[in-house]
Amino acid sequence: MDLNLMAIFHFSPLYITLIMFTICKGISGATFTIINKCDYTVWPGILSNAGSSRLDSTGLQLQPGASRSFQSPPNWSGRFWARTGCNFDPTTGQGTCTTGDCGSNQVECNGAGANPPATLAEFTIGGSDNQDFYDVSLVDGYNLPMMVEPSGGSGSCLSTGCATDLNQRCPAELRVGDGAACKSACEAFGSPEYCCNGAFGTPDTCKPSVYSEMFKAACPRSYSYAYDDASSTFTCTGADYTITICPSTTR
Repeated sequence: MDLNLMAIFHFSPLYITLIMFTICKGISGATFTIINKCDYTVWPGILSNAGSSRLDSTGLQLQPGASRSFQSPPNWSGRFWARTGCNFDPTTGQGTCTTGDCGSNQVECNGAGANPPATLAEFTIGGSDNQDFYDVSLVDGYNLPMMVEPSGGSGSCLSTGCATDLNQRCPAELRVGDGAACKSACEAFGSPEYCCNGAFGTPDTCKPSVYSEMFKAACPRSYSYAYDDASSTFTCTGADYTITICPSTTR
């Protein structure tokens, strides 16, 4: 055989291993690991988007320092968030949370999403060209610092999120209660220019507000309003993801 052809068809064991790893990652989806670095208990919620299978849990309790991992199926999309101030009756299992409550009255959210304001980690696994898309969104407001860090993938694969405690700098008109969370301007005022709907329903007509710019200045890689795509959506291929709540210990 011609030496050039031999070079074309010769693959090292390492190269073959990398190919098989990429194929298997595409088949198996991604592993998500949620870590609670707050110095208090949180109750993460998980919502699979329409058309995606639910993960092993839709809600759980995480003590300080605890973690839990979930394996997603291929082509999964959904979101993670953290509930705070939850109180569930040990006998009936019924209860509610101060922030991020999903309205299920249980630890499991059972297909319900977070009541705003809540910091959201959003994922689409194996989307366009088998790339994963991910972001941390403050569009529905903020309740806790959260970071997303990919590992083992290829591509740009940057970490993203909001490590700043926005509750400490939340304007009075957006503050929830004694400062447990910070509303978005849309949630607080409901007007189209803040919600990017009606006459303001396009990227050309809906621009950053003084409130979304405050969020963006504190957390430059997070979604601050509905059309904040360019600096807020990240991609990676074949990665697993660590979602850290309170990446710097926050009371």
